[in-house]
Amino acid sequence: MRLGTIALFAGVAASAMLPASAQNDWTNFGQDPGATKFSTLSQINTANVKNLERAWTFHTGDKSGFFESGLMVIDGVMYFSAQNGVYALDAATGKQIWKYTTTGTARRGPLYWPGGSGVGPRIFSQTEDGMAAIDPKTGQLITAFGEKGFVTGLRMSSPPVAYKNTLVTQGGNSTVKAWDAITGELRWTLNLKAQAGDPAAETWMGDSLKTAGGPGLWGYFSVDVERGLVFIPVEKVGNDYYGGGHHGNNLYSDCILAVDANTGKIKWYQQLVHHDIWDFDLAAPPALIDIQRNGRVVPALSMITKMGMMFVFNRETGEPVYGMEERPVPQTTAKGEWTSPTQPFPLKPAPLARMSLRKDELAKVTPELEAHCKGLWEKYNLSDAVPYNPWKEKQDIIVFPGAIGGGNWQGVMINKPLGLMITNVMNAGQWGHLEERAGGGGRGRGRGGPPGEPPDLPEGVLPPGSTPTMAKVTPEGGRFWDAEHKYSCAAPPWGELIAVNASTGDFAWRIPLGEYPELVAKGIPVTGAPSLGGGITTAGNLIFIGATIDGIFRAIDATNGKELWREKLDAPAHSIPSTYMGKDGKQYVAVPAGGGGFLRSPTSDTVVAFRLK
Repeated sequence: MRLGTIALFAGVAASAMLPASAQNDWTNFGQDPGATKFSTLSQINTANVKNLERAWTFHTGDKSGFFESGLMVIDGVMYFSAQNGVYALDAATGKQIWKYTTTGTARRGPLYWPGGSGVGPRIFSQTEDGMAAIDPKTGQLITAFGEKGFVTGLRMSSPPVAYKNTLVTQGGNSTVKAWDAITGELRWTLNLKAQAGDPAAETWMGDSLKTAGGPGLWGYFSVDVERGLVFIPVEKVGNDYYGGGHHGNNLYSDCILAVDANTGKIKWYQQLVHHDIWDFDLAAPPALIDIQRNGRVVPALSMITKMGMMFVFNRETGEPVYGMEERPVPQTTAKGEWTSPTQPFPLKPAPLARMSLRKDELAKVTPELEAHCKGLWEKYNLSDAVPYNPWKEKQDIIVFPGAIGGGNWQGVMINKPLGLMITNVMNAGQWGHLEERAGGGGRGRGRGGPPGEPPDLPEGVLPPGSTPTMAKVTPEGGRFWDAEHKYSCAAPPWGELIAVNASTGDFAWRIPLGEYPELVAKGIPVTGAPSLGGGITTAGNLIFIGATIDGIFRAIDATNGKELWREKLDAPAHSIPSTYMGKDGKQYVAVPAGGGGFLRSPTSDTVVAFRLK
């Protein structure tokens, strides 16, 4: 459903946001330090995008399903990482310039640092030996950095960010750490678990401040270079689905933190989930946007969450731009558990993803799906899902969205001239119950599982481990869908692309995103499909996105949501595309198509680039 079209310059202070000249390069995973994913290039636009064709394809040899790297392009050279190394390619031809062979890279890529204080540019990448500094011209280690080229001991799932000569990284052990980009020396450490003497320590009840672990990090950061602020999305604490060992709101879990890049001090924070028992941890980079509102320009940031809600805050003060309130939510009855009486909801925009489900809203797309979903509901005595449904002992319930989201790590696209905040979401629930089982895994599924995943162990199977605890298990599947086809048990749309007017906080348009060929062949209207990864947007009034499980890379009109072009990829692009100007004077759009990920899509090892015929 489209809610209408929008006019140019609807709500963004254009003079404050638009650079003087087109951005020929793509310098960060999100184009700029503020993670806007916006390019001023317009050689490819709504009028000619139908003429886009594949220019080149590069094979990394990595079909692990963990190929989600950003593609940085600087001066005609593309840099990215796969699970088998860090690469430099000619961005116009796809020919390899060099490869730094390693393992253990961050699944979402490296950082390109432009240099400073008389030192040239560097690529900073997670490797099997820690964070490495690599010469972007030669692919060789810069041994003057750290310990012979490395900061050892770091294990990052997403790339660092840079502020001047400071690198800010996931630090491990519930910390954020900052490093000198030239020497590799530690500059500061921020504890994500409130420390004694901090008023926020009171949000840890009983002895949990001493006995429980702290929150972690796995998503992207963003940077306001002008204000010297780093914005950090923080993970939850402990077990994904049971918080009996750490009652309270557990600051600074599930928070957006605004951190002074020079000192590591928290300037402000907003907690978006209190005492998280749904695995709704934050991972998307807060995207920076200047909003024209009530006669003034508000320096803001926009955050999409697994709950499927978009939160927009003043990035100087943390004040909600459109308002926010604490609303009562259902309370737990599980043994030894505690839940917050309320949870935060933005007043605008309305939730982007489904947060509830009634029996009369079950999918009726096919007779088989209808029978399957009704059968689950009746067999397991399920009841209506409501926001922040607390898990119960023995009795199965439905939670919407499930642990994989709503939104996830993709973040928001900021189309600056159109004044739009754009993101993709999916509408898939999760179901199950609590029961006592062996602990030790900390995430409700035994050791080693990635964040965002449901438990892998079937009901009644106890992993080898330490002490009994409460943890979520599921009788079948975990996600509330037809697992064979990934058809959600909720009525469509199952995936959407949504644009929000930044000036008002209202929806500008929304469309189903993604399809199932077998359903389309039957004449069933496009349902949308699950997605991971996100898109980019351009001054050519385009959105490019390939995140859906159908493996289709799409170009969409940013003014109204109309699809203008598509191409089938080798695998779903659970990643973020890039666009840049090649040395041949042509604009390219490139995307990693690795598949895999939490949706267990088919895998590939390709980077694909497109240009006009």
